Amino acid sequence: MTRLGMLTPSSNTALEPATYGLLRHLPGITAHFARFPVTEIALSASALGQFDAEPILAAAELLSHAKMDVIAWNGTSASWLGFERDAQLAAAITERTGIRATTAILALNDILQRLNAKRIALVTPYLDDVQGKIIANYQSAGYICVAERHAGLQDNFSFAALSAAEIEAMITAVAAEQPDAIAIICTNMDATRLAPRIEARTGIPILDSIACTLWGALRAGGIDATQLTPAGQIFRLC
Repeated sequence: MTRLGMLTPSSNTALEPATYGLLRHLPGITAHFARFPVTEIALSASALGQFDAEPILAAAELLSHAKMDVIAWNGTSASWLGFERDAQLAAAITERTGIRATTAILALNDILQRLNAKRIALVTPYLDDVQGKIIANYQSAGYICVAERHAGLQDNFSFAALSAAEIEAMITAVAAEQPDAIAIICTNMDATRLAPRIEARTGIPILDSIACTLWGALRAGGIDATQLTPAGQIFRLC
């Protein structure tokens, strides 16, 4: 038995069922979730303060009581706060708990590097200014954002209400620019079930944040994820 701990925004309703859906192909691997308060995504001081380290570390410590093999921050805040935030957070989780740690954005960025993807497209549910921060951070890291779509939402709970058809329409729109990869940045907007179909149609790797987090956690735990290849191209990567 391998236990994967997931740190989850309190208002998220998408990532748990999506993660369980992916893990049905991997008997013996279980996912366990701890929440901390996150209700909105914006650039205000109160919204940014939701991602202060201490509440996240306290949730990680609770997961450690259940003897996790890996702990992953299953959220994408570092995409607008700065990638270094997640590197620091992963190190702090390991220091607090003694358990290997990763995050959605660390995993997604690792996948981009392994794919040698330089021309990327970004799909999110976020506000204009949050999307602008994400684009700027990727551009500063050497990526070219050739296309983007965002839904203009702030309430984190509302992200999960975007329909599969709405999400697919955004992905299809950015795919027209033929990026090297399409990143769906949000763990409360589930594209895990869409990814295989869109990849088959376009040939473009779809990097859903929920799937990327699981990929990163499995990799950190030394688990072979190739049985998940039907769920997306990322699971072919070693």
